[in-house]
Amino acid sequence: MEGEKEAMANPALPDANSFIAVVEDDPEIGLLVVALLRREGFAAELCRDGVAFHRLCERRRVDLAILDLMLPGEDGLSICRRLHARGDIPVLMVTARAEDVDRVIGLELGADDYLPKPFNPRELLARARAILRRTRVSHRVGTLAPRGEGWRFGGMVLDGGRRTLTGSHGQEIALTGAEFDLLAAFAAHPQRVLSRDQLLDWTRGRDAAPFDRSVDVMVGKLRRQLALDPQGGDLIKTIRGGGYLFAAPVERF
Repeated sequence: MEGEKEAMANPALPDANSFIAVVEDDPEIGLLVVALLRREGFAAELCRDGVAFHRLCERRRVDLAILDLMLPGEDGLSICRRLHARGDIPVLMVTARAEDVDRVIGLELGADDYLPKPFNPRELLARARAILRRTRVSHRVGTLAPRGEGWRFGGMVLDGGRRTLTGSHGQEIALTGAEFDLLAAFAAHPQRVLSRDQLLDWTRGRDAAPFDRSVDVMVGKLRRQLALDPQGGDLIKTIRGGGYLFAAPVERF
């Protein structure tokens, strides 16, 4: 519970593209999972039973349900069957019952993945991210840079419509598509610590694999391109144990 209290005291910025419902009747486990998700940048809410989950779905969009099999009232298999019929909310089923028959039934009823308790928190995160990448094309940085939108920072201009970066002296700085997407992710979330997993989700989406570290290589390449401009050499800060931070104030247009 200490980790949960620490995370609640210092909540990470929620990922505006992903809201996760944790449907779990054990309050200690449920709060720990919610705290873990929030610490990693997701928006998350705990539901103690199927009724609370149904009410949550009525008032906002849910991108993923982390669903316990054993619940009071309507059980997890019944909820999974109902969600599969609707076809709009993917499911990661979590249960203390590790029998193969439960796993098979859950998957046959439409669960996207299955994780037995006790589970490794990193595995839970990896599986949740994998489901989101497979099921939500909108969970990519392209949604952060619609045509006509752009950002100004450090005398430079990043144009989301033309997908170009103009330096402080009016010169165009060449960026690859991946470098542009990464810079757009930074510009859309300025002066905030972004984890490697967040950046990976926003730039590579469903194409990325869990624990992919290629974002570090891409940050290095982007830094070298930004350093071609007199104002761009120190825009991206490395935060030890946290990820990266785009240091410049940003004006959106």
